[in-house]
Amino acid sequence: MFDQSSGLANPISPPGASSEWISELLLGMRLAGLEYRRIQMAPPFGVRFDTLSSCAQFHFVAQGPVFLSTAGTDDLRLDSGDAVLLPRGGGHQLLSSQDVASRDIDAIEAIPVCDAFSCVTECPQDSCRSQDVRIFSGRMKFDLGGMHPLISLMPRVMHVGTLLSRYPEVLPMLEAMERESRLERVGAAAILSRLADVVAACIVRAWVECGCGDVGGWVEALRDPRLGGVIAAVHREPGRDWSVASMAVEMGSSRSVFAERFRDALGVSPLHYVTQLRMRLARQWITEKSMSIDQVAWRLGYGSQAAFSRAFKRATGQTPGSLRHME
Repeated sequence: MFDQSSGLANPISPPGASSEWISELLLGMRLAGLEYRRIQMAPPFGVRFDTLSSCAQFHFVAQGPVFLSTAGTDDLRLDSGDAVLLPRGGGHQLLSSQDVASRDIDAIEAIPVCDAFSCVTECPQDSCRSQDVRIFSGRMKFDLGGMHPLISLMPRVMHVGTLLSRYPEVLPMLEAMERESRLERVGAAAILSRLADVVAACIVRAWVECGCGDVGGWVEALRDPRLGGVIAAVHREPGRDWSVASMAVEMGSSRSVFAERFRDALGVSPLHYVTQLRMRLARQWITEKSMSIDQVAWRLGYGSQAAFSRAFKRATGQTPGSLRHME
């Protein structure tokens, strides 16, 4: 059984074809590493991370213990081999003990090792000891693709320790991370960052496979074979000329029955959901894939750039062109 405080529950077996919709949408999951740090410090110490809510933060404890402190929750003890994912980032601290003060990790000198990877080392007399704590941390751009609505529903902290009894394949990856965290072999930094991405993805997949906690709504809609099929079809073809009538046909019901079930399950109208999906994809394609506004408009089914720009401004309050100046 998984730890309920981490939002994980006993595995579910979605009925019928609903598992197909979840698997199909999960194919769009992407984790892109933005910054990685290997941290080695002698107790007592405390480091603070102020990760943007648009990013995920991953921590692996190669040698502990260390305490994870987040506002509004009990401190979580992490022992050697433990890992956590904070899917929505946010402010948090890693402490050698619960009574120490913390410093901003960005204010501590870091030595670059390679692209996006650095080492933070603070040991007495420049001589690191066996009892020093070793942590590997990664800040990641987290994109669930078609499963994007799940990010806001995830628990703040997802603990890998809750996965090991049912997903033993994660353990060899954690053991490999412990070995690579010593940085004694050529290419260790690159391998360590790739392993972190895979373990973080496994944490997310396990949470989805195990029912996503008690979140209801969107996930329950996916578990409904007929309604889930409509959602998957919309994500598969966001540029199709969707209407309530065409979505009702996809589900095999009347317009009124479909619209009522959709709103009851997701809390928004079918057409509003389609618009939200399109605008989220547009933002991603423009800012991350450098697509032209014409290309985006065509892929999302708008007859012209002007029509798309009007729809985007109406839905988001800004023009598509303004995204060019954003990271």
